[in-house]
Formats: sequence, C-alpha cells, structure tokens
Amino acid sequence: MDNGSNLQSWGITLLRLIVGMVFLLHGGQKVFVFGIHRVAGYFGSIGVPSPALFAPVVAVVELLGGAALILGLATRWAAILLAVDMMGVILVAKLSGGFFAPAGFEYELTLL
Repeated sequence: MDNGSNLQSWGITLLRLIVGMVFLLHGGQKVFVFGIHRVAGYFGSIGVPSPALFAPVVAVVELLGGAALILGLATRWAAILLAVDMMGVILVAKLSGGFFAPAGFEYELTLL
C-alpha cells in the first residue's frame, strides 16, 4: 500500500469515527437525557407522523448506528439507516428553514 492510500484509509476511518460519535451522542441524548416521551412530544409538535413510533426508532437508529460506525460493524447498513434518518429530518423539520443553521438543514445535510 502506498503512502497516499494509507493516508486515505486513515482519513476515512477518522471521518467514520467522528460521524459515529456525533450520532451515538445524539441518540444517547434522546434516550438518556430527554427521554423517548419528550422526543415523541417534540416530534408531534413539528408534524412528524406517528411520533410515538418514530421517536424510539430514530433514537435507536442514531444510538446503535453511531455505535456501529465507531466499531466498524455493519457500517453500510448503519450508514443507510442514518442517511434515511437525516433525509427525514431535512424533509420534515428543516427544509422550510432554509439552508443555514440553526433553523436550516446544513448540519443534517453534512451528516447525510
């Protein structure tokens, strides 16, 4: 393996670890800090359909998907689920706020 390929491999690993940590912490916040019931209430207030169903699904996808990215386990499946999660956030909650944060979707697009 040449030096360029080695650096690329390390770069991709670092990116996977950082993105995994962001999702792990956001999922953990939903489960352990806010609680699923408060997340469901928030989801309902912004128009997410079936918030009692989607709140735990989103929390688990972010928590376990983030952990999977960090551990390097089933990373493609985790990435697909996390991408769907971010597309949902953009379409349901952020698109109407324009591009720039905090109301816009630039953060979610970056994670996608």
